[in-house]
Amino acid sequence: MSKIAFVFPGQGAQKAGMAADFIGEGKSGAHFREEADERLGFGLGTLMIEGPQEELTLTYNAQPALLTAGAAIDAALKSAGIRPDYAAGHSLGEYTALVSAGVLGFGDAAQTVHRRGLYMNEAVPAGEGAMAAILGLGAEELGRVTENITESGDPVQPANLNCPGQIAISGSKRGVERACEAAKEAGAKRAIPLDVSGPFHSSLMKPASSKLREQLDSVIFKQPDYPVVSNVTARPEHDPAKMKELLVEQLYSPVRWEESVREMIQNGVTLFIECGPGGVLAGLIRKIDRSVTVLRVEDAESLDKAVEAAKGWS
Repeated sequence: MSKIAFVFPGQGAQKAGMAADFIGEGKSGAHFREEADERLGFGLGTLMIEGPQEELTLTYNAQPALLTAGAAIDAALKSAGIRPDYAAGHSLGEYTALVSAGVLGFGDAAQTVHRRGLYMNEAVPAGEGAMAAILGLGAEELGRVTENITESGDPVQPANLNCPGQIAISGSKRGVERACEAAKEAGAKRAIPLDVSGPFHSSLMKPASSKLREQLDSVIFKQPDYPVVSNVTARPEHDPAKMKELLVEQLYSPVRWEESVREMIQNGVTLFIECGPGGVLAGLIRKIDRSVTVLRVEDAESLDKAVEAAKGWS
């Protein structure tokens, strides 16, 4: 039988008004908003719905906001009878996938990702790190480029292995600038600087990992209701202790998104539902394999369409 995967976006997808149809007053997911506000000690839900966008985009706000939106959409799909066989998330989205699968409680996850954002923000002072998207160069060739530059003293590495022909690099500002030039010389079509607040998924994030480990040790990890595909291993994981350790590694390791999607397809997934704003993951999945069906849910209208289309899948 064909299988379903729920996938959850990471930073960059946030926007004012996100998930208002689910977490607004009197809506089915309002309790997610209320619990997040209580655990974080400020009005995250109001920030999600009303903005301002500049404040919502701050790393330590964007992370719990996207988690809250994804968890509310996940719950709405399940209430409508649509349940996944797998879950996965891009970077921050992996935490939402763990909430979906029952590994993490929502409140614990909201508090954890808020602190994760703070730790990431503290790890590298503003302006010292950078990221860029490299288009049209293979992973092996780009790996050689970044390795050579890192060895010369300017750390940079592949950070997001998103889909064929699209890889993000991350590291020191100087390292990323040099890698962009070297990648174009090696045949890359384009090198596009990314508007991010830090060098995510690079070795420069290692100082934040010990603080994150302490935070993760303070929360309970349960056996998953269904497998969650790890960003680090690109494999379905079932062991709660290993899942916790992989979240620490994920902070400074590449997001192996293309491999993760291919792994789920190989295991029988033919329908992917992106739970959250933006549609970035839907676009990446289509570039990875056009034979699968990809749906998006970010408001009430798209929920109704997805539920109708997904009937009979599971």
